[in-house]
Amino acid sequence: MKKRSNSRGTPTAGDGEKERTSSSGDQSIASAKYKSGASSAPTTPTKRSGNNKNGNSNNGNGNGNKRKEEIAQTFVIVNERPVDDISLDFFYKPHTITLLAVSVLAVMYTAFVRNEANLDDNLWAGLLCIVFFFLIVSVIAFPNGPFTRPHPAVWRILFGCSVLYLLMLQFLMFQNYSTIRNIFYWIDPKLKNFHIDMEKEYGVNCSDVSWERVKGHLDVFAWGHFLGWAFKAILIRHMGILWAISVMWEITEITFAHLLPNFIECWWDALILDVIICNGLGIWMGLKICKILEMREYKWASIKDISTTTGKIKRAMLQFTPESWSAIRWLDPKSTAMRFAAVIQLVIFWQVTELNTFFLKHIFEMPPSHFIVIGRLVFIGLFVAPSVRQYYVYVTDTRCKRVGTQCWVYGAIMVSEAILCIKNGKELFERTQAINIVIWLTVQVLISVSFVYVAVLWQQRQLKKGSTTPTKRQGDSAVNSPTKGNLSPPKEKKIK
Repeated sequence: MKKRSNSRGTPTAGDGEKERTSSSGDQSIASAKYKSGASSAPTTPTKRSGNNKNGNSNNGNGNGNKRKEEIAQTFVIVNERPVDDISLDFFYKPHTITLLAVSVLAVMYTAFVRNEANLDDNLWAGLLCIVFFFLIVSVIAFPNGPFTRPHPAVWRILFGCSVLYLLMLQFLMFQNYSTIRNIFYWIDPKLKNFHIDMEKEYGVNCSDVSWERVKGHLDVFAWGHFLGWAFKAILIRHMGILWAISVMWEITEITFAHLLPNFIECWWDALILDVIICNGLGIWMGLKICKILEMREYKWASIKDISTTTGKIKRAMLQFTPESWSAIRWLDPKSTAMRFAAVIQLVIFWQVTELNTFFLKHIFEMPPSHFIVIGRLVFIGLFVAPSVRQYYVYVTDTRCKRVGTQCWVYGAIMVSEAILCIKNGKELFERTQAINIVIWLTVQVLISVSFVYVAVLWQQRQLKKGSTTPTKRQGDSAVNSPTKGNLSPPKEKKIK
């Protein structure tokens, strides 16, 4: 049975005394808990097999119906998490009529007042109006995904942007290269004067290892590299998977260096500056942040119950922080082959996403600091957060039978970008050989399998150590909800 949440929620400002579970995903939440969310939504009538005319289950205890309800509720929570414990009612009401009236009046005023003499301005105004109304429809109709902070509308707008981006990629896929370039010239005429310098040499004089030269490589891009890996660590939260992605990316750069000259690096640049310093420190800092957030006790009081102005401002600012935090366990000593393959698939897909970034700006000739390149990186970084969460739940929870909507759209975006690069970079890809791609894919699979297998062995070793010194936390894990590969997800810290 499929259910939809009718809670078009807003920021959670929960009661101080009521316990709540994490917004990042305890999938064993009882459906009765969300009276204003999924459990109160009207359901689509379906035929229930095994039920008699009175609606009772043939087995007498209703286990089959309860299982169906758990499956439906699990997908609803990860695809459109409702907001519970509402304290500021104004922000939780739909206001759809008001939104419609304000939107129509604003567009009418702009349409009648603005100057229509310039054709480019008219085209821009029309396109922005389309985007404006599409995002409004996104707020009203689209799912917000697994997150509700700082506001579910933010995640619905982000989902609407991803759908628009996917549609744009589909449109560009049926245009030739010159047409696409002219579209970019229309967006930014300065791009006409920029061309990729294929004659520029990278990775030269590698034997010259001086402090001045090393210091010259620690620029703004190095800091961006470091912060990017810290963000990846916060999303994935598994050291083995992160190091697999890090090592495999350096191999990817070596493989495609003959196509993208900026992939050519000196050994000390790739090994020390990239892998050890930027990647390693970024992974360490990201996992440290995850550990701090996991150990923190989350106690949210309603802003109405806070008397001081400073306290109210602090509570409003904390709305932009996670509601709670839970540990992630991608792998387990008892993981099945399907989960093993799913984690390997995640590692390989991450490589494709990174490659799309470099090939897009190289094929369509954009500088790394261009606002289109930066904007795409920020958008992908934000949208990948709910996508990874939905993918994790789909991989680990047996009750989730389909992948989340945002994860599905992200997969379509990744494949569409790759197709766009291959279609418009024929001359570039003709310079490579099929054997190089086969070797690259083989190495990717072997390294990912090795890292994931080592991670499983490490989990087995930790389990054996834990069995000799039983703790209260291990005893609690036995009552958690079922997951794929006979794994129970870690019990989350509750808000007291």
